[in-house]
Amino acid sequence: MQATAGDGVDVTDLVVRMDGVGVRRARTSLLRKVDWRVELDERWVVLGPNGAGKTTLLKLAGAEMHPTTGQVNVLGEKIGRTDVFELRPRIGFCSAALAARVPGEEQVRDLVVSAGYAVLGRWREQYDAMDTDRADELLKAMGIAHLGDRTFGTLSEGERKRTLIARALMTDPELLLMDEPAAGLDLGGREDLVMRLSALAMDPDAPAMVLVTHHVEEIPPGFTHAMLLREGGVVAQGLLTDVLTERNLAETFGQDLALQRSGDRYFAWRRA
Repeated sequence: MQATAGDGVDVTDLVVRMDGVGVRRARTSLLRKVDWRVELDERWVVLGPNGAGKTTLLKLAGAEMHPTTGQVNVLGEKIGRTDVFELRPRIGFCSAALAARVPGEEQVRDLVVSAGYAVLGRWREQYDAMDTDRADELLKAMGIAHLGDRTFGTLSEGERKRTLIARALMTDPELLLMDEPAAGLDLGGREDLVMRLSALAMDPDAPAMVLVTHHVEEIPPGFTHAMLLREGGVVAQGLLTDVLTERNLAETFGQDLALQRSGDRYFAWRRA
């Protein structure tokens, strides 16, 4: 007999499970009463304004933070009762905070391949041809195979973002978390990244994904679900096509917003 979560979902299909989760720091509530389920084949986008709790949610899912209240299970492991240093290699995490820690002189290929050793760049590890071939494949998939010998500090913002996504995929993670991967990119860079993430999302062998953004224009085709956050609380969550409505966006961002869908892309603007 298969074990199921309270909502009837087979627990073996759950990548992330949160029940009644809250996070407080000092007197500030960062998240409030969050219930969330992410399954193996789902691709989630988390939308909300600054300070909504999006990055906090991602840190919980990445085993980078413990909840103040409630329970978080990631890849079948309960946060607080598992060795997070064994759990984290099973999770690919891409964020601006990681980018800020990368030495500018670090070679791009070394930065990607060293993910398998949970370090930033080459130290004393000896990498075999399988490792470097895998890194080169990922750089190619991100459209930056020609940058393998460059140093991280010489890359453009878009090239850095794609390098970090390649690094996050190096360990064949079971869960891929991306915190605002398109932030700071120009229009061309954003569109190139969105299309590459779309191809990844549509790959049946790709891991479950969670992407945090402020902008509906950055949602790649192929993403299936959405959560909208405001002031630490969930406004709406579920299938992308059900959740992404003008009413929900207006409540999330506190603005009278128009929403348009063109094919598999979304566009939003404030009404005059």
